[in-house]
Amino acid sequence: MPESNTVPKIISLQSFPVRIPFADGGLGTGGTPSRWHRLDMVLIRIEDEDGHVGWGDAFAYFCLEAVHAAVDHMIAPFVTEAAIDDIAAWNLEVQKKLHLFGRYGITLFALSGVDIALWDLKAKRQGVPLWRLFGAKAPTQRPAYASLVRYGDKALVAEQCKRAVERGYRHIKLHEIAPDVIRHAREVIGPGVALMVDANCAWSMQETIALRETFLACDTLWVEEPVFPPDDYKSMEEIEKAAIPVGSGENASTAFDFMRIINAVTYPQPSMTKVGGISEFANILAACERHGKSVMPHTPYFGPGYFATLAMLPLMQEKTLIEFLFVEPETWLASTPEPVKGVVSASDRIGIGFEPDLDVVKRYAPRT
Repeated sequence: MPESNTVPKIISLQSFPVRIPFADGGLGTGGTPSRWHRLDMVLIRIEDEDGHVGWGDAFAYFCLEAVHAAVDHMIAPFVTEAAIDDIAAWNLEVQKKLHLFGRYGITLFALSGVDIALWDLKAKRQGVPLWRLFGAKAPTQRPAYASLVRYGDKALVAEQCKRAVERGYRHIKLHEIAPDVIRHAREVIGPGVALMVDANCAWSMQETIALRETFLACDTLWVEEPVFPPDDYKSMEEIEKAAIPVGSGENASTAFDFMRIINAVTYPQPSMTKVGGISEFANILAACERHGKSVMPHTPYFGPGYFATLAMLPLMQEKTLIEFLFVEPETWLASTPEPVKGVVSASDRIGIGFEPDLDVVKRYAPRT
């Protein structure tokens, strides 16, 4: 592994499974194995011999136990007692070591969380915000969009759309698949608010194209993950040819995988806690810049992955929109920068800016 005698060794990696209930105003059913009403994540804390601490989190919705085990048994051995300076090189080396056990999915969820923690640690060692490590000169802000869960009910969709508009959002994303519900949402929010539709792979290519008139009538900014499987990029290219802008990428991992997405869709959507962490996220941002594509990061979470995404805002295009999951967590892990009147900002705090409430971490550890 890449090491340097001048870089402090990492003396510990601790992982903390966390499960925080949330309310979304609906039944929480329709797109997940069972009712979705909890935010699951694996928090990762690494500390070096000089006492610096970095925080990360690994995506773990509906797979908390598996991701926790992957962090502890697959990734941690590459971290403890190592002096890691070139984090991107370290990340790639770990991918090579673990490729026999799966290039993507849970392996990359675990790697993503540790990579985030390593970058947070590096920025803290240097006493600077994360974005400064990547050459940005100042913090910035970008529009946020209210990402609604799937309700499948006109009245509930109307209620949540009204709430989002009242809070100042000028961009709203639905997870609805019924055309009449999508059209009703547009009627409720009016013409001055951008509307997106995330199908979570509910349609075929033909079904998506057949809905073109609905998308045009609703002035849909993009249709997200319209087809299954989510890596059916040829179908997405055909949908784009039908003048339906597509967003995709939350289920892709690594910058290598994203090159197919960048060439196929209008809006690439990397997920910080799935794609391989900050190292791969930064590579994707650079690739999108080269190809003239605006990144629309997937970020429906509230832990270090969300903070790290905000900490990379100064590197994103002006057209970038930031996803904010429109639910009410029972508690917050840390003082969290929510959108204000539909705008979210990077900060000048050191590292990624995340410092958890350890009492919350302890209280919301899942019972075994």
